[in-house]
This record gives sequence, structure tokens and C-alpha cells, in this order.
Amino acid sequence: MPKKQSKVFVLDTNVLLHDFQCLYQFDEHDIVIPITVLEELDKFKKGHDQINYNARQIARTLGNLSDDRLFNTGISLGPKKGKLFIETGKPYTKEFKDSFPDDKPDHRILSIALQVKASKRKPVIFVSKDINLRLKAKAMGMPSEDYETDKVEKIENIFEEVKTVTNISDDLISKLYNGTPEIELDQFNLDFDPIPNQFIILQGNNSSALGFYDPHNRSVRRVEKQKTYGIDPRNAEQTFALDALTNKNLPLVSITGKAGTGKTLLALAAALSQEREFTQILLARPIVPLSNRDLGYLPGDVDDKIGPYMQPLFDNLGVIKQQFKSNSKFYMRIEEMLKDDKLKITPLAYIRGRSLSNVYFIVDEAQNLTPHEIKTIITRAGENTKIVFTGDIQQIDSPYLDIRSNGLSYLTDKMRSQELFGHIHLVRGERSLLAEIASDLL
Repeated sequence: MPKKQSKVFVLDTNVLLHDFQCLYQFDEHDIVIPITVLEELDKFKKGHDQINYNARQIARTLGNLSDDRLFNTGISLGPKKGKLFIETGKPYTKEFKDSFPDDKPDHRILSIALQVKASKRKPVIFVSKDINLRLKAKAMGMPSEDYETDKVEKIENIFEEVKTVTNISDDLISKLYNGTPEIELDQFNLDFDPIPNQFIILQGNNSSALGFYDPHNRSVRRVEKQKTYGIDPRNAEQTFALDALTNKNLPLVSITGKAGTGKTLLALAAALSQEREFTQILLARPIVPLSNRDLGYLPGDVDDKIGPYMQPLFDNLGVIKQQFKSNSKFYMRIEEMLKDDKLKITPLAYIRGRSLSNVYFIVDEAQNLTPHEIKTIITRAGENTKIVFTGDIQQIDSPYLDIRSNGLSYLTDKMRSQELFGHIHLVRGERSLLAEIASDLL
């Protein structure tokens, strides 16, 4: 077999901030970091968000590799790995300056990438999570690509977790409903091998049932519709979601679906119904300012600034409270939990670094997290903690994530075969007919 030709990958700043371990993901190929990238990393080192942590980690890695060879012969990244170079670059060429007259970091990085390409005999590829910069690179004849290491290959798996099985014996379905809530898998003669904790719609000639595949017993359990803290599931997927959210054997759950399908509402209702089993219920979401406007433009103190970003969580809590009279024990219990911080709504950045034991933790808008951020959150889980991630993987606010590279897709894809994980994709919008039509057509 002929030896593979080695390549040179020039990395943009956002790649290092997305994955601080990216230097070791390019196998035998060489890596070039433009000097401008180091300048940009410096701006991100202070702060408590994941991106700041990543900037500090990559700075430490580069510090450990610091050597004059970085600027000439390069430094080996390890056995069967390529070399790492830092390229200082030269003044813009006339052609480049004519195309991009503005002197800004993106253009300096791209200029250095083009200079590397001109000086190397092997293929040179520019890697960036910024699609606009990739297009600029291609316009200048520079091969460019996204950082693919943590991208999901088969995104369709996330949309097709619930299986509908026809031609099931009506007698078997009747047996499932009448005194035998759990039946061995082999009796159903399925033409597929279900993944752990998969939900199944069983259809006979004259009857149907909702089922759950229990991998521990290799059996199908009946899933019953359950009203949970005032919230009544309106379709099969919502029924399945509540089952997963209240299943003590599933400490990790992801719920995907478009706006209005009830993701956050169901998760919150399920958490409230189990509040006596946990010391705290936490609801968090990442703050992703829209229209490139930072928090600083909002008036008021810190609480005033973050309030608009947390409001959707309070809105869902309001929907649940509306199911009860203001003098009912359920309504008053919610008020009491909020007062005592038993139920806490907070930005995600505020709970990073904590050890989460005996907590029901809901992370909303998880599609705006990177795979590494998802990992960081899950690895904080202690004993008797349940973590629920919800989000719409088709509505991403981060400019450097997409449907295949966001943390929620990555989590669901990587964990789908694990016995402690459950996933439901909600399809039908239940907010209103208007919201459903707008979500589908606009």
C-alpha cells in the first residue's frame, strides 16, 4: 500500500478555542499556527466561561512546547504525529491587499496561510470554523475546511429514535396491557435489534401500545401516559419523554425537537414531580447574545443583564404554575422552592466548576454548547444526579457550530448505545397551531 502523503494544516483561532486538544487530532500531518492566532488567544484567557478555559489550556500546551524550533524546523507532537510550527508571516502581497484592504486579524491569519501554501511542497489546508473566512480562503485559491474531528456522521439517527412496528399480535398487545407490563423481546419477532432504552410504538390490526426496550432484562415494558405536575402529554413522543425524564435508571437524557414541542416544559414538570428525591433542581442555559451584541449593551446590574436570557425558563415555570390555583399546595410549593433555592434558574456559566451531587439538572438550549462543554458538564455529575439536555439542533445561535458539530448532537450520537442514556426527538409542536405552521414554513 502506498504511503499516504502528509499535509500541512493551518489552524484558525476558533479551532483552538473550540477544542484545546485539537493539536493532537491531525495524525501524522504538520500543523501551523499563525502568530496572529496567539495574539487572539491572549484576549480570551481571562474569564470563567468554557472558551476562556480552553484559551488557558492551549496557552499551557504551547508553553510546554515552547522552543526556538517552533519558528523554523518545528517540534514533534509525539509518536506517529506531525510537527507543530508557528509562522510569523510577511507583509500582504499586492493581490491580497487588493482583495482585502482592511487590516484585521482574520485577514492576517489568512495571509499567513497563503504564504505557507506558497512555501510548502506538500498540500496545505486552512482549517477554520468560520464559514466566511473559509470562503475567503477558497476565493484566494486556498483549500479550506471545517474542523471535522467531533462532527456527527449520521445526523439522521437523532431524528429517528422512536420506532413504529406494525403487524404485532393483538393478543400480545392485550397481554402487555392486562397484567403483564413487561414481555420478553423475543416474543415480538422484531426485524431490528433495538438500541438500549429505545421507545417503540407497537401496532396490531385492532390495537396499539407504547413500549420501552429495557436492555437489562431484554424485554419490552409498557409505557403509560402520565400526567406530571399538571402537565398532560399530548402525543406519543411527549409520553415517551416523560417516561425517560422520570426513569431512575436513566441518569442522562437528551430531548431534541423544534420550538414549541414542549422540551423544556416536560423536563421541568418531571423534575418538580421528583423534587423530594433531589436536594436541588437546577435549570440553566448558555448565554449566547443575538445579533453579535454582548451583554454589556444591556442596562442594569448583572441580574438585570442576564434576566432576558433566563426569561424563557421562567415562562415555562409560569405555564406549570398556571395549572394550579394560587392557594393550592403545588403552587405554593413552587414558590417555596424558588425562595429557598431548591429550584434555581441560572446562567450555565454560574454553575461551571461545581460538583453536582443529588441534583436534577436541566440544561436548556444545549445545541449552543460545544462537545467539550457538554463533556465538562457531564463529568461534574456526582451520586444521584440526573442531567437533562434539551435543544433544537436545527436552530443554533453560535456562529461556529452547526447541526453536526454542536454538543447536543455529539452527545446524542456518542451516548445512544449506552444503557444509562435515553433520548427522545419530539416532532409535533403543541404550543399552538400558529406556532406549528410558522416553525414548519418560515
